This record gives sequence, structure tokens and C-alpha cells, in this order.
Amino acid sequence: MHRLILLIILLGGLVYADELNTNLLLNTDVFELEVAADPQISPDSSRIVYVRQFNDIMTDRARTNLWIVGAQGGQHRPVISGTDSYSSPRWSPDSTRIAYISSAEGRGPELYVRWMNTGQTAMLSNLATSPSGITWSPDGNWIAFSALVKVEKASLAKAPAKPEGANWAPPVAYIDSIYYRADGRGYLEPGYNHIFVIPAEGGTPRQVTSGDFNHGGMLAWSPDGDSIVFSANRNDDWEYRTRNSDLWSVNVASGELTQLTTRDGPDSLPTFSPDGSKIAYLGYDDRSMGFHTTNAYVLDVDDGSIQELTADFDRSVFSIRWAGSNNRVYVLYDDRGKRHIGTMALGGDIDVIVDDVGGTGVSRPYTGGGFSVADDGAYAYSAGTPYRPADVSAGRPGRAGTKLTNLNDDLLAHKTLGEVEELTWASSEDGLEIHGWIVTPPDFDPSQTYPLVLEIHGGPFTAYGPSFSVETQLYAAAGYVVLYTNPRGSTSYGEAFANEIHYNYPGEDYDDLISGVDAVISRGYIDDEQLFVTGGSGGGVLSAWIIGNTDRFAAAVVAKPVINWISESLYSDIHRTIPGYWFEKYAWEDPMEYWRRSPLSLVGNVNTPTMLLTGEADHRTPMPESEQYYQALQLRKVDSALVRVPEASHGIASRPSHQIAKVDNILAWFGKYRKE
Repeated sequence: MHRLILLIILLGGLVYADELNTNLLLNTDVFELEVAADPQISPDSSRIVYVRQFNDIMTDRARTNLWIVGAQGGQHRPVISGTDSYSSPRWSPDSTRIAYISSAEGRGPELYVRWMNTGQTAMLSNLATSPSGITWSPDGNWIAFSALVKVEKASLAKAPAKPEGANWAPPVAYIDSIYYRADGRGYLEPGYNHIFVIPAEGGTPRQVTSGDFNHGGMLAWSPDGDSIVFSANRNDDWEYRTRNSDLWSVNVASGELTQLTTRDGPDSLPTFSPDGSKIAYLGYDDRSMGFHTTNAYVLDVDDGSIQELTADFDRSVFSIRWAGSNNRVYVLYDDRGKRHIGTMALGGDIDVIVDDVGGTGVSRPYTGGGFSVADDGAYAYSAGTPYRPADVSAGRPGRAGTKLTNLNDDLLAHKTLGEVEELTWASSEDGLEIHGWIVTPPDFDPSQTYPLVLEIHGGPFTAYGPSFSVETQLYAAAGYVVLYTNPRGSTSYGEAFANEIHYNYPGEDYDDLISGVDAVISRGYIDDEQLFVTGGSGGGVLSAWIIGNTDRFAAAVVAKPVINWISESLYSDIHRTIPGYWFEKYAWEDPMEYWRRSPLSLVGNVNTPTMLLTGEADHRTPMPESEQYYQALQLRKVDSALVRVPEASHGIASRPSHQIAKVDNILAWFGKYRKE
């Protein structure tokens, strides 16, 4: 009954349930969607444990439980479930136990182990901070992880003693670090990430790294169990070299460190070959470009020589795993908006075995998803489609994957979703081919005319693809044709395509987007007086840039944007990245270039009714960015509004009700200017 009441409240007004068109996707269906994430196949390749994500309607929070399914299908059941969250499941080498992280029983995140034959569970740790990167030793006797080790907060002046019983204001916070706050985390606790080991049957964690540096990422035990390889930036200027890290090895017994790679650029995600003779990892040489292709490498443990595997591939590799042998690997990468798993012999070409990885994020149609590999090369991965969020799929060497779960068929099988169609067009700027997708309304009739929503991705170095998206589907259910696309600057089309916007963002990506709108209009079913535009983050930048350059759009919603690059470069949590990678100089060295590329510089041209929508706790594109633009529009008497999302960071739709509020407010704003 509480769900029906909530549905009536959210839709506004007294609406009987049988009056709703339940064959269409509804905003409250957000609470019913489920996602299969982080699938982990057992070393003996018999079973797959995964994180089953759902939304708790009573707490308005995403929750995660652990479920298991046979690698050939069947035996699909919970491992551990409830209203607490459980994550990061990792199999022991003998496939008898699972380590995982949970904040159960009101505690902070702790490390647990579950014995799969009995269901008995033990809490191993008693930590002050959250563990991450949990990894079993080869003999199954130890578990390694990384965690923040807090240090004493810096101070300058000593406060006087207050009288007993006095109620003074909270003490001031003294900050002397360049990196002191982060989106989604707020102001950071001072400290450094270090690596620990703990007995797999419980005990006291032992810290094995030291120093005022951060250590962690994916951890890799050597096959003999003597050392752990990890990623760290231990340079004296590490706070300023944001994209630099090397591979290091630490002797577990002595704590002795050995540096394995040395270059200016990030090296990460190490994994040992089965015989321990090689380490595969990812990285690139930092050339201070906006985008770098991440390549795969293999390091010879004996002589330290390094072989680059993907020098001629021109696609970034997100993950690398040994494919059940010492001479073959699996790689995870994006190509033209789709995530793939490929396999290759060392030094050979990549053969695609899977092209439907994804669906782990349901808000917008970004690429995503991951995979894991068993000892014999069998693999499991998160598989998505334009019409379903991620399920669990699995395959064996030389064979494509098979879907093992159907988490959302109970909700979506009877829904009529918008059809998703792929298209390409030539940019009016230079003829560059641009790739995108159209979502048409349910029961679409091409002989009729429809309003169009241009939805623009963020990043800017990310990619949309044929993935399930609750936002585009809800726009389509409201009667809009939706165009989403990968303009220049997007990833998955090669390094040159991504760097078309190097030191020039926003720029000709505007022409790519407008050319896409024209390509859809040319099909004959779009009312060209009913064009709408929206986008978040980098898409917010481009939405504001568009309405500063054209009056073609009936209304715009600019979500969590950068409006003024000068303030963004000195106030956001990416202040170390913007100069050097996105701009050639600091803002005070070339203020006019920062101003030229700021949408605020074009606000005097804007006549389009515009709504701003941003989280109040956003440190990536902080609220003052939106407020500058809103106040400028108000001063110019342009019809405008500002929506502040309480407690929300840059991930503005991370809570289900905020996801609903985002879409509902965008549709309501567009509805004000939409013809009946």
C-alpha cells in the first residue's frame, strides 16, 4: 500500500492506479530496477557471485546484496541479503570462501569472510576506516587490503581553554594541503592509504607499507605469497603530479619496497601470470593531453623488461586478466560506444569475444561494466542491452557469453519501451563522422511529428552507447524523440577523435551536436519549433554553450555545469587537472582564454528559457557555477529557474527520489514551452 501512496504523491494529484498507463515506464519504476554488478567467477569456474543492486523505497537509498548463480545457469539464490549493503565479493583460491565488505549492524565498513559450504560468516576486521582492494593470498591464509591511516590534523594557533560547561563554536579547521576536498566525500580526513594483511581466519591487521604517500589500487600477490604488487605515487611532488603512479612491490614480511616501473604517467591494475613470470598492467606516457589512450603492458619479473601489447590498438584498455595461460590475456575496452571483451596472445591481434558488456549504471546510457576470470580461462561479466540493465553472463575460452539472470523481466517485460536506433552523420564543421542514437516514443508513428530532446553526456572524455537509460526512456515515454550522441572529445573512437577538443572545449563539438539535430529533423518526424536541450556536467557546459550560440531551442535544462572556467579552475576539486590538461596555462596567466571558453561569456546572447539543476554538495561543478549563470539570466530578464538538490554531490541522481526529481523537473520545464 505504501508504494501506491508514494506513486500518487510523486505523480501529483489524486490519480487512481487503474488510470495509469502501466504499460509505459513510470518515474516510480526507478525503485523497482535491479542491476547485476561486479560478477566474480570462482577459481574452479563453477559458480559466480555478484552484487545485486536495488533501491530501498523506505530509505531512498541504493542497497547491495550478494547473490550466486551456477556458471552454466541455475541455482540462482542469495548468498547474503537484507537491508544492509554488502559489496566487493572475492573468492578464496580454493573456491570455498568469499571475502566481502559490509557495514552491517550499524558499524562502519568491515571485512568479512563467509564459508560457502556452511554459510557461517565471520567479521575479520575492526577498522577505523573503510577497506578496499581486498585480495586473497595464493595459499588462502591471508587477505590483503588498503585503508586510510589517519594522521593528526594540522594546526597553527592553539585555542585557549574554554570554561567548564561553556558552549563555544566548533573549532576552526586549518588546511595546508593542495588536495583537501573531493566530490562525494566532502572535506577529507588527513591521512594516507596503506596496505595491510590480515589472517583469513581473523586477527589483527598488519600494515606493510609506510610513508606519507598513498598506496593501493588493485593488489596482486606474487604466486609464492612473499610480496604484493600495487600502484603508488611516491614522488616528492606527488600532490601536484595527479596522473603519475608506478608499480611497486612490497615484501610482506620485511616491508621492503621495490620500484618496478619508472615513467611520467600512471601505471596500475597489476596482475601476475599463472606461473608468476610476468605481470600484466595498464598505463600510458603522460604528454599533458586532455585524453591519453591507456595501453596494456607485460613486465618480465626476472629481467624487468617491458612489452607494450596494444601500441597500435588506439582504444583504451580498462582491465586486463590472464586467460587461463601464461601467454594469453583478456582485455576490456570500448569501441564506438560499446564495451567489449577481447582476447589476445602476447604481441598478437585482439579477437572480440563479447560486445555487450555494460548496463551497470541506469541513469544515463554511459558505457560501463566489468568482468572476472577463473583459473581455466572461463569468464563472467555484466551484460546489458538498450532495454535492460545489467545481468550476469558467462562464457568459456573461445566462446561468447550466455546470459544467466533476468533481473528486470518481471518489471520491464510488460512495458513498452522506446526503440533505440543507431545513426551517424557528418559534422558541418569539417565532415567528421559523428555517432549517436535515437530513442523514439512507445507506439512511435513516423508519419506524425514529435518534439526532440538533445541529451548530452558529461566528461567530456566519456562515451554514451546502446545501454539502458531510465532518463532517456522516461523522456520517450513522455512523447519526446531523444537524441544522444558522442561528439568529438568522446572516448571509444581513438585518441585523435578524443583530442579534437584539446585546449578547445567547448568548440567544434557544438557543430557536431547541431548537425545531429539537423540529421534527425531531416527524417521528417520532428517539429523543428519544438527542440529542447539538456545535459549534465560536461553536457551542462555544452547545453549552456548551445543556447549562447543559437535561439533554435524552445527551452533548456543546464545540469551541474561549468559556467565560468576561471572560478571552476580555482574552486572545484579538479583544480589540479584543469591547468595543463584542459588549458595550456593557469587562469591568471591567460584569463581571456578561460573567459573565451566560458558559457558565461555568451550569456548576453541567451534568450532561451533555461533551468539550472545542481546538487548542493557538488564539489566537481560547485553550486556557485550554476548560481552565476542563473543570476545573470535573471538580471537579463530571461525566463529562468534554479533547482537545488539537497545533500546531492555531482552524482546528482544517486538517490532514487533525486533521480525521479531530476527527470520530473526537466519534463515539467520542457512542458511549459511544449505545444499541446
